[in-house]
Amino acid sequence: MDLIDKIKELSSRIQKQKIHIQTEEATKNAFVMPFISALGYDVFNPMEVIPEFIADSGIKKGEKVDYAIKKDNDIIILIECKWAGANLQNEHSSQLYRYFSVTEARFAILTNGIEYLFYSDIDEPNRMDSKPFFEFNILHFEDHQINELKKFTKTAFSLNDILTTASTLKYTSAIKKILEEELKNPTEQFVRFFASQIYDGRLTQQVIEQFTQIVKNARNQFINERLNERLKSALAANEVDSSVDSNALNGSYEANSSEKNEIETTQEEIDGFNIVKAILREDIDVTRIAMRDNKSYCAILLDDNNRKPICRLHFNFSQKYLGVFENKNEERLPIAKIDDIFKHASRLKTALKEYAS
Repeated sequence: MDLIDKIKELSSRIQKQKIHIQTEEATKNAFVMPFISALGYDVFNPMEVIPEFIADSGIKKGEKVDYAIKKDNDIIILIECKWAGANLQNEHSSQLYRYFSVTEARFAILTNGIEYLFYSDIDEPNRMDSKPFFEFNILHFEDHQINELKKFTKTAFSLNDILTTASTLKYTSAIKKILEEELKNPTEQFVRFFASQIYDGRLTQQVIEQFTQIVKNARNQFINERLNERLKSALAANEVDSSVDSNALNGSYEANSSEKNEIETTQEEIDGFNIVKAILREDIDVTRIAMRDNKSYCAILLDDNNRKPICRLHFNFSQKYLGVFENKNEERLPIAKIDDIFKHASRLKTALKEYAS
């Protein structure tokens, strides 16, 4: 079972159980331990997951962190737990801060079993940052967050890889929070930024108040327009998919001239096509692998035959998907970058074997 399936299953269970969880200990047993297990760590192996890990600091003796995760005999993650009903934004992380400074761990997590706040020492070496670089809510998450979470799994954990992206994640998250707050309740500075670019008069307090409402209205219109565009694109994509699949079933699909004029094969699609060829090079003559682009996706076929799909590249939206086939049924897998196609090499080889002659 892939990580996203494990997290979705746990999320569904937590949604049903959270009302019955009234203590920190219950939170750890019902929510946190299954989460650690989903990341691939053996919660019943004290050489891998250490409960009540002693982290003495200075004159304070017997200080314990709820869990310490080890890999290759090194402490890699510290986890401090709170009750499921606790508001982590109001929880002081000084306790976790002390633990962090006296162990070799480079990552620490503060959690209530629903929200997980990931900390490191990005700002100053060996001192835990005051703000998390990554936040994960198991009841409300997006696919791209699963890709970040995967980096903390036992099989994928790489200190250097995580630290390379941690600072970007931290600042991106901070900027998104600022934008969210400004869009909800625009500050005077935010309003002045727009007003100064379109209003020639003096920005008096009365003008600022007037523009505050204008900015709010513009924000609402902009969001609604973008949502409508996405909805129309999704509906159009479904219509094209249905049409293409129906024609492909008969092996008769050919894009008409107007559709061909509207199709633009991107460099990312070309790169994806080349990666697929590189993966299958050992199994087949790559000259038999063809790419056929259309509006909603880019199809990669064997012998340029719609009845022999190897995969589809759904790269036209911000969230990219690789469509893989089994018994000619497509499953869309979210990918963060083009190179992630290599992670699904076995699925592509399996699809190819279905057409072996």
